[in-house]
Amino acid sequence: MKDLFNETKVLKSSVELTDIDLSIYKNFDLDFNGESSFEVPRVAGIPDDFNIGVVCGSSGSGKSSIIKDFGEEENIDWQHNRSVASHFNNVDDAIDRLTAVGLNNVPTWAKPRHVLSMGEGFRADLARKLKDNAVIDEYTSVVNRDVAKSCSKALSKYIKRNNLKNIVLASCHYDILDWLEPDWVYLTDSQKMTRGYHRPSVSFTIHDCTKRYWEIFKKHHYLTSEIPTAVKCYLAIWENNIVGFCCSIPMPGYYPPLYEGDIRKCYRECRTVILPDFQGLGIGTKLHNAIADMHIESNRRYFCKTSHVRIGEYNDRSKLWKATTMNKKMQTTVPYHRHDKKEQSTRFFYSHEYMGPDNKTLDPKWNAIKESSNQINLFDDGQIETMIDKAI
Repeated sequence: MKDLFNETKVLKSSVELTDIDLSIYKNFDLDFNGESSFEVPRVAGIPDDFNIGVVCGSSGSGKSSIIKDFGEEENIDWQHNRSVASHFNNVDDAIDRLTAVGLNNVPTWAKPRHVLSMGEGFRADLARKLKDNAVIDEYTSVVNRDVAKSCSKALSKYIKRNNLKNIVLASCHYDILDWLEPDWVYLTDSQKMTRGYHRPSVSFTIHDCTKRYWEIFKKHHYLTSEIPTAVKCYLAIWENNIVGFCCSIPMPGYYPPLYEGDIRKCYRECRTVILPDFQGLGIGTKLHNAIADMHIESNRRYFCKTSHVRIGEYNDRSKLWKATTMNKKMQTTVPYHRHDKKEQSTRFFYSHEYMGPDNKTLDPKWNAIKESSNQINLFDDGQIETMIDKAI
């Protein structure tokens, strides 16, 4: 255990009194000679080896002073003429750390730090601080609570997956604790140590929608803002917020049947985007799988072709997806809205077909359309219009 005892330490400060000070304190009958002292509790019961610890409490309760027992917070320096991604050790390091804090929007990686939004900048700073014995003060204090929750979940997964040690965060917000799942929390207001936080589940609904909703998401797509004409579009709604968009498109041509007599139509995932504030909660992969499941439950085959490394690697690992013969190959593409050969590009692609739980599509008798846990539930038109206008 750390050598910290059930006692308090006394901190002192002093200021040079001015005429303004003397006038103010006289009016408020405050007897002040320029010196202040206050007690800060020292934390007992901290294990030597942990992943995440949190000091949590109201402003002025001593959090910043307490975490100094664990080290000093790193001051991050950003070069204004370089992208966010270029500040990491290598490509894999940049992708791992930026996605670890829920900053999954590739166009954002290409920007310099000083042009990012408050939430994006917070995540970028945090990504560079991730290491053993990191100390982070005012954690999530400057971002909205949706960003705080999504970032906390992504951060927790990364720290525990890579077994980073002895990271201590200080925050005045209690809503992040369940998402972080820390090994210990010291509550400064009650001076108590607690353990046993469990991450809440994320349940969202999927809704049919029109192409108009793509306006909310198009600037966040990692490749293009264009969308094909013949698409079927869906929205993901979480806690009455529009959080995600996905669409599918029919696939022309011939695809070898999975079994004798298989003549099902084929569809392909076309665009899947989660708004930046909600990245890191796991909504993207759940939406990705749910839309695929809805297609095969409607007796259709469903494919995913992507150059996004995170989606592609997820499909490679998942038992729900099966690699096609074109997986991990260079392919030439042409934008949907153009047929000019000058706009062709050759990229590395991942290619998979969705098989579903237990490879149900391999059974020629499987043709059931059953109620899904992510069934489509429609808001009324007035609610949807209000949400889209607000988001735009």
